[in-house]
Amino acid sequence: MAIWDADAETTHPMDFRLVRDGFVTMFWQSSLLDDSLDGLRSRAYQVVEFDARAWSSDAEMCEDVASQFGFPDYSGRDLDALNDCMSDVASGSYGWDAATDTGLVIALRAFDAFAERDRRTAQIMLDIVATRARSAMLIGHRIICLVQSNDPRLAFEPVGAMPVVWNDAEWLDTERGL
Repeated sequence: MAIWDADAETTHPMDFRLVRDGFVTMFWQSSLLDDSLDGLRSRAYQVVEFDARAWSSDAEMCEDVASQFGFPDYSGRDLDALNDCMSDVASGSYGWDAATDTGLVIALRAFDAFAERDRRTAQIMLDIVATRARSAMLIGHRIICLVQSNDPRLAFEPVGAMPVVWNDAEWLDTERGL
């Protein structure tokens, strides 16, 4: 069963466009991210937002994610545990209700601040989310990760075997003031 219909460009214009090139999409302008989040909420997506400026270490990031998604207390607070628990998020066990929500949106605000402090962990986190979003898609679940950066030059290596791209309104460098 397809997760979007054959005419997805017109029947699901926003969500389809956001995942068409990969499960992680970047935003520079907070207002564009806000508009996207509002649109996704109106389509019954569960939105979980994080302020990455608050993370000074991988442990703080893992603790915040675990807390917001309601991971069990016995789960570790490291990247291996994050990867394991995100597989449960993909199945709908934590963070959202796969039976009633259209999908899950993970919004990472000011992610450039965290990437500047711990580039390796930021890259791994995006890779975990992208990989789990692909796994979710295989069972008919939608997970979309939206990454807001105050640095219009921020770039990442491919995640989940896919490149991390700017949203369609800001993909041209000139749209990000460059």
